[in-house]
Amino acid sequence: MALDIATVRRIARLARIRVPEEELPVMAEELSRIMDWIEQLNAVDTSNVAPMTSVADMRPHQREDAVTDGGVPEKVLANATDRVGNFFTVPKVVE
Repeated sequence: MALDIATVRRIARLARIRVPEEELPVMAEELSRIMDWIEQLNAVDTSNVAPMTSVADMRPHQREDAVTDGGVPEKVLANATDRVGNFFTVPKVVE
């Protein structure tokens, strides 16, 4: 897909990118090559390919979704500037 200079100028304006006039032909050629590559990718039949999150066949580590307190409140609150019991205290922000 060949892009002309007017199209590249419009794309640059829509993207709010300032492209000097002398760079427009080079940019048109580069964008045309990118569009050709995308067309090649679209031509590949992927109907029998399952969606993947990685090229390596692995399953993400899963654990039971259980709420815990962490069991170490003293470590968590060790650097707290102010605390009440096992809770952080913060300044009031709403009048």
